[in-house]
Amino acid sequence: MVNRVPGNTKHVLALIKLLRAATKHMNPPASAHITKKYGRDPFLILISCILSLRTRDTISLPASFRLFQLAITPQQMVRLAPQIIEQAIYPVGFYHQKTGHILSLCKELITQFNGEVPNTQKDLLRLPGVGLKTANLVLSEGFGIPALCVDTHVHRISNRLGLIKTRTPKETEKELTQLLPQRYWSEWSRLLVVWGQNICLPLSPLCSQCPLQKLCPQVGVTKKR
Repeated sequence: MVNRVPGNTKHVLALIKLLRAATKHMNPPASAHITKKYGRDPFLILISCILSLRTRDTISLPASFRLFQLAITPQQMVRLAPQIIEQAIYPVGFYHQKTGHILSLCKELITQFNGEVPNTQKDLLRLPGVGLKTANLVLSEGFGIPALCVDTHVHRISNRLGLIKTRTPKETEKELTQLLPQRYWSEWSRLLVVWGQNICLPLSPLCSQCPLQKLCPQVGVTKKR
């Protein structure tokens, strides 16, 4: 059961305004680099997200670019031998398993969706290796459809800020969709990913450098800098 912490939309909008300014010159999420290079392509966002699971962006993003030099459509991807894909994406975590997922979902896209990435959460979740986080990222960054992509950063920081009190990313998504106006869903995810990678770190957040200090109760923080 989720324990709700009373949220205030005005308070959240104040946080968003501060985060916009603070992250302006920080390195954006990996999906932004993919979009900058290739445009808004749901397929490439999907593949890059699969590669990023349990892998740092500094490893998964170069791996994505190496793979996209070989194939940028499902039809091109299925023509690659598994060994070629593995060589391109190594050393991402679980590269052998991810290669299988990539080939399987490409075949599924071709046979079930005419080679196009579906634009609904329900259909995306049918694809091999695609979970809620990946599905929502594709909707948000691939199609421009408002969606909350809740990764470890979004889950952790939303709870630290005292906006919600949840135990899992799935619970976090449900609570945030009720707290945040829909037009801010995608932006909230982007902002917190960048913030979590640079300031609000998992074990020892840089609270002394954080412009959100006065608005943040630092829930669960036991060690900080």
